[in-house]
Parts: sequence; C-alpha cells; structure tokens
Amino acid sequence: MAIQRFLSNFLWHRQRIWRMVFIMPNAPVVPTRVPTPPSLSGRWFLAVLGLSIALLGCLFVWLMTRSFLRAREMRTWPEVSCVIITSELEQRRHDENSPMEYRQNLSFGYEWNGKTYTSQNLTLRGSPWSSKRALAEQRIIQFPRGKQTTCRVNPNVAEFAVLNVDSLAPGYSIWFPCLFVIGGLGITYRATFVKKVLV
Repeated sequence: MAIQRFLSNFLWHRQRIWRMVFIMPNAPVVPTRVPTPPSLSGRWFLAVLGLSIALLGCLFVWLMTRSFLRAREMRTWPEVSCVIITSELEQRRHDENSPMEYRQNLSFGYEWNGKTYTSQNLTLRGSPWSSKRALAEQRIIQFPRGKQTTCRVNPNVAEFAVLNVDSLAPGYSIWFPCLFVIGGLGITYRATFVKKVLV
C-alpha cells in the first residue's frame, strides 16, 4: 500500500514538472531589480556621517576618561577629621513657572598642616541643586550640624576639601562610547575605500 502511494505521488509530480518545462516554456519572467552603486555624493555623505559619529564617540570617551581619572585621584587625597558647621535646607526658584529646587547648605571645618580651613563642597561640584526635596533632606540627615566625620583634602589646594568622592562608574561604562567610535570609523572606511562589485 505504501509503495502504491509513493508511485502515485512520484507520477503526479513528474507530470507537473513536465507541464511547467515543456508546455508553458514562455511563461512571463518576473523582472529583478539590479541594485545600483551609491553615487559619489552619497558615499561622501556616509563618510562624513561616520566621521561625525566617531568624533562624537571620542568626545564622550574623553569626558568619561577624565571623570574616571579625577575620581581615582580623589581617592588618593589625604583623609582628615572634620566637623559639620552648617547643614540646613536651601531652596530657590528661577521664575514663577519653574519648579522649586532644593539643596543642602553645607559647611564644615578641618585642619591641614596646623591650619584651620572651611569648605562647602559635598562633592567635587559642591552641593548640587535638585527638584527633589527628599534628596536634600536625606543629605541633611546624613551630615547633620555638629557631626564628626572625615573629609578628603586636596594636597595641592588645601582650601579645597570634599566629604564624598566622585564615582568610578564612568570608567566601567567607557566601552559604550567606544562602540560609536568603532562603528563610525567602519562606516567611513566602507564608504571611502570599499567598492561593491555588482554581479
């Protein structure tokens, strides 16, 4: 029974192929579109686009590298004892249509090489403003007035000290803008030097 079914299917397919090849040899052929090579102006556009992407990636690589090296350098600053002198909530509004912004009004005192100094820098950028009141209040709770803690002093500029050092996260994420550099250079190279041969 299985052999008869196989023979029946084989004969049916053979008749179908015979009709397609010999009975309808002049069947219309669907035209295929042959791709045209990019024009000179198009190649220059891609080259400039790729170069722009690569330069933008280089800019972010430089910025993130600088932030990483600066954060690593801050960890080598001497750590000394300090006391919080001022720690209170400060608020501002640029105009009546803008939201209220908050920050911690901070100052602390410390000694370095026998001299007394005062600083207002929570981080390298000072005490940042934020639209979140809870964030500023959290910093006040972390560093209340009269608290004894430690700070990092810049040995080259004794007047500059911070309570918190910057994060090293930019150094761990530097691979991302590197992808833009590699991708942009790849686009520029293919648009400038690689010529596609159409068959």
